Amino acid sequence: MLALIVFILILGVLVLVHEAGHFLVARRNGITAHEFGFGFPPRVFGAYKDSKGNWKWVWGRKDVKTKNTIYSLNWFPIGGFVKIKGEDGGSKEDKDSFAGKSAWVRIKVLLAGVVMNFVLAWICLSVGFMIGTYQEVEDGTGVGSKILINSVSPSSPAEQMGLQMGDELLGAKKAGVETKFQGVGQVQQFVAQNRGQDLVLEISRNGQLLEVQGMPRSEVVEGQGYLGIGLSQVEKVRFSFFEALWRGLIEMKNFFILMFWTFKQLLFGQASSVDVTGIVGIAVYTGQVVSLGIVQILRFAAVLSLNLGIINALPFPALDGGRVLFVLIEKLKGSPVSEKIEQGFHAAGFAFLMILMVVVTFKDFARFDILDKIKGVF
Repeated sequence: MLALIVFILILGVLVLVHEAGHFLVARRNGITAHEFGFGFPPRVFGAYKDSKGNWKWVWGRKDVKTKNTIYSLNWFPIGGFVKIKGEDGGSKEDKDSFAGKSAWVRIKVLLAGVVMNFVLAWICLSVGFMIGTYQEVEDGTGVGSKILINSVSPSSPAEQMGLQMGDELLGAKKAGVETKFQGVGQVQQFVAQNRGQDLVLEISRNGQLLEVQGMPRSEVVEGQGYLGIGLSQVEKVRFSFFEALWRGLIEMKNFFILMFWTFKQLLFGQASSVDVTGIVGIAVYTGQVVSLGIVQILRFAAVLSLNLGIINALPFPALDGGRVLFVLIEKLKGSPVSEKIEQGFHAAGFAFLMILMVVVTFKDFARFDILDKIKGVF
C-alpha cells in the first residue's frame, strides 16, 4: 500500500509541476487560463474570483462564465491539467489568447513544462545530497561504511535465498562459526571458499536483522559470480546547501548523458541492452525503491522527472516539442500551418503514443509476471 501511495504521489507531482510551468508562464505573458486543476476530471469542486475580487465556489461539472482562472480539485488524483485560451487554435486578434501571442511567447509557454521538470529533478537530487547520500568508498575504509547489495541477478542463488537490492550484508554463519564482513573483498573470498555449500547470510533490511540460507553455485557464471549479487561498500555523506546544489547539477548532467546514449541506442535499433518500461514497470520499480529510503525515492523521482521533460521536448507531434516545431515552421514560411493539418498531425501522434503505451504495458505484464502475482493474491 505504501508503494502505491508513493507511486501515485510521484506521478502526481511530476505531471502537476509540468502543467504548472505552462500555467505560470502563460499567465505571466497575459494569456488567459480558464482552469488549472489538480487531478483529472470530472471536477469535484473549484474556486475562482468574481468580477469584484471575491472568491466563489463551483461544484461538479457546472460551467462557469468567468474571465478568471478556476482552480479545481478533480476525482482522479494523478497529476493535473491547465486549459489555456487558444492553445488549440483560434483568432489571433484576441490578445489574451495563446494563438494571438508572438512565436517567442508561445515557445516559452510550450517549453515551460519541460523546464519545470528539469528544475524539479535538480531540487530532488539536491535535497537528497543535503539529507545524506551513500558514496562508494574503498574496500575496508570509511567510518560507518556499509556493504550494500546493489543488484540481484534473476534466477540466481541470491534471488532464491530472498536477497534484495538495498540489503546490507553484515556477516555469515557456517557450521556454527560466525564471520563478520569488513569489506566487499572479504565477502567475495568467503563465498568463493564456500561455493557449493550451505551457508547462512546475516543481513539488515529496513532496520530489521534477518538471516537467509542458501547455497552458492559450484561454478562461476560470467557477470554474476557464485552467488549472483552486485556489491558496493558505501558511506553516508551529507553536503552543505550550496555544495548540494552544485552536486545536484553534476548528477543531472550525468543522467542527461546516460539518457542521451539510451535514446541513441533506441533510435539506431540497438535496444537489446535497453529496458523500455511503462506505467506498470514504473509502479514495480517504485515498490523496490520505497524500501531503500527517502533519498533513493528522491533520486528515482528525479530520473522520472528528467525523462518526462526530455520526452516532452522531442519534436514529435502531440508532445510539447512537436508543437514548438510547428511554431518554428510558421516562422520559417512566414504564415501559420493550417489548423486542420496541425491538429491532424497531433491526433496521429497521440494515437501512436497510445498504441506504444499499450504495447509497452503488455510487455511489462509479461516481464514482471503481473498476472501470476495477481493470481497469487486469490
